[in-house]
Amino acid sequence: MNNKTLRQALLNKRMLICICTGFSSGLPLYLLIQFVPAWLRSADIDLSTIGLINLVLFPYTWKFIWSPVMDRFVVPVLGRRRGWMFITQIALIALMSLLSFYDPATEISHIIVIVGAIAFFSASQDIVIDAYRRELLPDDELGAGNGFYAQAYRISSFVPGSLAMILAGFYPWSVAHLSIAVFMLVGLVTTLMINETSKAGEEPQTLRSAVVEPFVEFFQRQGWQQAVLILLFIMFYKLGDSMATALETPFFLDMGFSTVEIGSIAKIAKTIGATAGTILGGVAMIKLGINRSLWIFGIFQLISILGYVMLSMVGYNHLVLAIASGFEYFGVGLGSVALIAFMAKSTNRHFTATQFALFSSIAAVPRTFVSAGTGYIIESVGYTQFFIICFVCALPGMLMLLKIAPWNTKSSAA
Repeated sequence: MNNKTLRQALLNKRMLICICTGFSSGLPLYLLIQFVPAWLRSADIDLSTIGLINLVLFPYTWKFIWSPVMDRFVVPVLGRRRGWMFITQIALIALMSLLSFYDPATEISHIIVIVGAIAFFSASQDIVIDAYRRELLPDDELGAGNGFYAQAYRISSFVPGSLAMILAGFYPWSVAHLSIAVFMLVGLVTTLMINETSKAGEEPQTLRSAVVEPFVEFFQRQGWQQAVLILLFIMFYKLGDSMATALETPFFLDMGFSTVEIGSIAKIAKTIGATAGTILGGVAMIKLGINRSLWIFGIFQLISILGYVMLSMVGYNHLVLAIASGFEYFGVGLGSVALIAFMAKSTNRHFTATQFALFSSIAAVPRTFVSAGTGYIIESVGYTQFFIICFVCALPGMLMLLKIAPWNTKSSAA
């Protein structure tokens, strides 16, 4: 991408749409993985139970199963992409508001059901937004658009991870829940204002073609051995940091930090770290290409886990909290940019919705299923040993780069 194209990409409506839809995609996920664990821990729910609740996030890992349905059927109102966006966002606002009526100490089963429903509609929103973004952006803006999307996705975590946490320190948790739901209006208003990208008649004419052809094309294009290796790599590349951040809010609480300290010190440091990682990563990828970025960013992602090892040993210390959480999310930001670019590159434009849903589902496996056992591991070995285990679990993904993205192989970010 040349400088002129980059400047144009920074100043057009398509980039603003990527920012707003990225914010809307990230908000429900961070509600589930940052705010809900803190809410439950404040009610003295044990870590093992909180860890197991990650299992209800399974829609993020299986969304490719129903993504063909959203490709095949057109919503009568607003069109194929905008219609599905509208439905999922209305459902999310209602469900996120509903959480405010329940008490974790006595109604945990109801909360699990609602959390599972939020995960389902959040994953469904991701499917249609990913497809819309791919149809919206011309090829020369894919890098910039995905970079804006990833950054807005991360910034959305500021609402449940900082604003709502601070509110919970001064007001009932119900007020914090409702404040998060209000911010989903960003996505809903965007959906009502943007233009539809899908033209009438473009949708698959049969459900079978919507289900079968995307998978057949991917395996034929890559060859089955390389295709399987790609899917494994997508799952393992962020395994370590997914485990390390799965129960980070309870970790901070157990180190003695209050919800206000977490919402201010940790969240601000994480936001700065993720922002720096995403922006620097996006710019660097223009020169480095995807392959070398996966190597360099992956090393930062690996080393950043050691910051939490340090915090677990030092304990209650504001400076160490800021450094550890900021460095961790700097690595997370770098790794996410590289992985999103790799997944986009691996899709066929004709089957983006289902293929991207497959890739992002695979990428969510560590966050959902592997992270479900993190509470048991922590209670068995303690936080320090747990984060060392996370470091070791990040190594296989790096080793797979030898086959997936050899250092000297040319690859462009777009």
